[in-house]
Amino acid sequence: MINDKFLVQLKKDYQANESERRQINAASNNILFEAKKTIFALQRQDFKIAEQKLLDIEKAFKNLEQHFGASRLSREGAYKAAVEEYLEGKTFYAAIKNKPIEAAKGLDFSYEGYLGGICDLIGELVRYATNQAAKGKFADVAKIKKSAEDIMTQLVDFDMTGYLRTKYDQARGHLRKLEQMAYEIKLRGKK
Repeated sequence: MINDKFLVQLKKDYQANESERRQINAASNNILFEAKKTIFALQRQDFKIAEQKLLDIEKAFKNLEQHFGASRLSREGAYKAAVEEYLEGKTFYAAIKNKPIEAAKGLDFSYEGYLGGICDLIGELVRYATNQAAKGKFADVAKIKKSAEDIMTQLVDFDMTGYLRTKYDQARGHLRKLEQMAYEIKLRGKK
């Protein structure tokens, strides 16, 4: 038989954890949605909206971290997904504004979130380059391709495995799309 007091404590611990999980997931899903809107604003070059959304997301992350602690947050998949989406948006902002990609100040994120977000950034750069090409800004495509190549040159040294390897392979595929786009622009004699 199980000790009744032990069982009561297990139930309390389980219920407390489930309550926290629901709160973290709800907040994380909101952050993820706002991060997606940030990326969409950046694709439209609506920097004012994107900058405000990034600030709001950072406040939301800080509130979560203060309330639950970084180690508790890191156990939730929804939180990890929100972190990765935010970092994708944050690095995308840095890339198109020609700023260095660096750690988010005042936030405690894992290397997985950063690497996943940076790998996903390459896909956003493809979309951004496509939009620039559609506007006839062919020189921008070459700059975007160069940025993506520089990032991928840095990432190759990580020798990623598992989930991150999948992300890295996707990023490599996106880089090939940028290379193909730049090649076709050059063939057509566009600058």
